[in-house]
Amino acid sequence: MRLIVNGASHEVAAPDHERLLTTLRERLHLTGTKLVCGRGECGACTVLVDGAPAYSCLTLTAACDGREIATIEGLARDGELHPVQQAFVEHDALQCGFCTPGQILAAVALLDRQPHPTEDDVRRGMSGNLCRCGAYPKIVRAVLAAAEGADAHG
Repeated sequence: MRLIVNGASHEVAAPDHERLLTTLRERLHLTGTKLVCGRGECGACTVLVDGAPAYSCLTLTAACDGREIATIEGLARDGELHPVQQAFVEHDALQCGFCTPGQILAAVALLDRQPHPTEDDVRRGMSGNLCRCGAYPKIVRAVLAAAEGADAHG
């Protein structure tokens, strides 16, 4: 099957039952996507499939044939962090960092859908991504700051 990951086309021979998380990490060596719960409960494995957030631990690779997949490795451009990544750094919206790739990709999808979210919108939009360190207030501030920055630069 053919996967388009971070803009690059990859021919992948994976069994029908293989999860996208496994394909990304073990076949394409993109290890930014994290395996934590393996049951779609934490969001650490969130990637974007055709622009929508998806738990890669629950998504079959075969279901992604021909689709566009974005991982944390594909967000920065020309050495510049994506605005959401930059906002996470500026607002110290991470501690251990294990959930951060999934949090950032969920935030990117949220801002693509809703460029001017309220604090409540961000809390609802990010609710599928858990942070065991409890950095939620900083994550919310970072997402709101990224939205404001997009307004200032857009």
